Amino acid sequence: MNPTPSYSFPRLAAAMLAAVLALPLAMPIGAAQARGPESVADVAEGLLDAVVNISTSQTVQGSRNVPVPDLPPGSPFEEFFKEFFDQNKDGGRPRKVSSLGSGFVVDKSGLVVTNNHVIAEADEIVVNFSDGTKLSAEVVGRDTKTDLAVLKVKADKDLAFVPFGDSEVMRTGDWVLAIGNPFGLGGTVTTGIISARNRDINAGPYDSFIQTDAAINRGNSGGPLFNMDGEVIGINTAIISPSGGSIGIGFAIPSSLAKPVIDQLIEFGETRRGYIGVRIQAVTEEIADSLGMVKAMGALVAGLTEGGPAQAAGIATGDIIVEFNGKEIDDYRSLSRVVADALVGSDVDIVVLRNGERVTLKIAVGRLEEGDGGAAAGEGDGAGEELPPAETANVFGLELAPLDEETRKKYGIEDSVEGVVVLDVEEGSPADERQITEGDVLMRVGQDQVTTPDDVVAQVKALRERGSKSALVFVGNGKGDGRFVVLPLEE
Repeated sequence: MNPTPSYSFPRLAAAMLAAVLALPLAMPIGAAQARGPESVADVAEGLLDAVVNISTSQTVQGSRNVPVPDLPPGSPFEEFFKEFFDQNKDGGRPRKVSSLGSGFVVDKSGLVVTNNHVIAEADEIVVNFSDGTKLSAEVVGRDTKTDLAVLKVKADKDLAFVPFGDSEVMRTGDWVLAIGNPFGLGGTVTTGIISARNRDINAGPYDSFIQTDAAINRGNSGGPLFNMDGEVIGINTAIISPSGGSIGIGFAIPSSLAKPVIDQLIEFGETRRGYIGVRIQAVTEEIADSLGMVKAMGALVAGLTEGGPAQAAGIATGDIIVEFNGKEIDDYRSLSRVVADALVGSDVDIVVLRNGERVTLKIAVGRLEEGDGGAAAGEGDGAGEELPPAETANVFGLELAPLDEETRKKYGIEDSVEGVVVLDVEEGSPADERQITEGDVLMRVGQDQVTTPDDVVAQVKALRERGSKSALVFVGNGKGDGRFVVLPLEE
């Protein structure tokens, strides 16, 4: 006799239905939160009064007259075109151009933050509040490198303002709220999430944008991006869009980057960034592998400013900066940001990797002035008589020769530059692919300086004996400015 099942079909179906109906009650809390907040009305209501619209106007020179098109003599259209262009002359008269943006109040006394590009070149700036109040504004300070500006308005009462939050604690997927003035419509609230962090969109030297899918459109520039506690964690600045409208790819300056700049603009009317006088480049996987590093990190020193803080501290070309003032340097762009935030005049520790060893140095932070940085790369003209091939060597597909009076004269290489000169490059070689050309100077192989072709040969031999598959080579121009490249160590 077959055993009786513990559940008959009707009872089993009823049990399954009950289990399905019970599922929502058994869902983890995180699943419900993933759907987002039920409403942001309470948060937005407390913020709208502190978010402002910014209207600007500037006087621009009228367009020059468009010349009448050349027509064959006696053409029946000659009189028609002459009459048309005469009627539409403006004589290049000046005219007013207006634009709109967003901003937010950060102090009850009337300090307003926005993007620099919102108020750039403006003759008149007016801040429009949610209650209809319009106040003229003056510029307290601006910073083109981060595209930030601080304005000041005079009000007869304390103004509603919003506090800054910590963008560093925000994570990809966190909910955010944007308020701004899209297309001149007035205060508009949109929500979304943080899509990504630390985005580099080549907008400036300190790029580290928050990417969000909260709708950001024309006129949102300068407006705040809030966390769900009503704190400003970003300043909406740019979008990617073929049409000018939101497609869900917007970018905001994180508060961790913006707040120090804003504080300096308020206190000094200008920025006072740290400066150490190095030219740096990225440590790629290829470079890291050539130096025996476990992972690609830090900033590779490609040059030093003569007499700058880095040179005085003993930093050398070829060093890899891995820590600055107690902060680990993940990549070369992060070094620019932490140096900029360093207190001018302070002495801080800087840690470099040199020949596989960590070396700690003390560096005095200078002040960044406009125009500070590496010199533009120059090239020798390559003109002159052919040189005898004495004391040359062929390495990496390069014919190398020592620097002497003749080679310096031929390729325009300054006396202060040390290394070996490239006389010829084998077509199709890895060196050719990396755009090394005749007249370039090989200054370092690995992290060691070379001054003769024999030095290069010896370094290559030592690297091969250590089992290295590639060599890190510093290639400079006649002024000594250059870059590191990685060349394979093929027999």
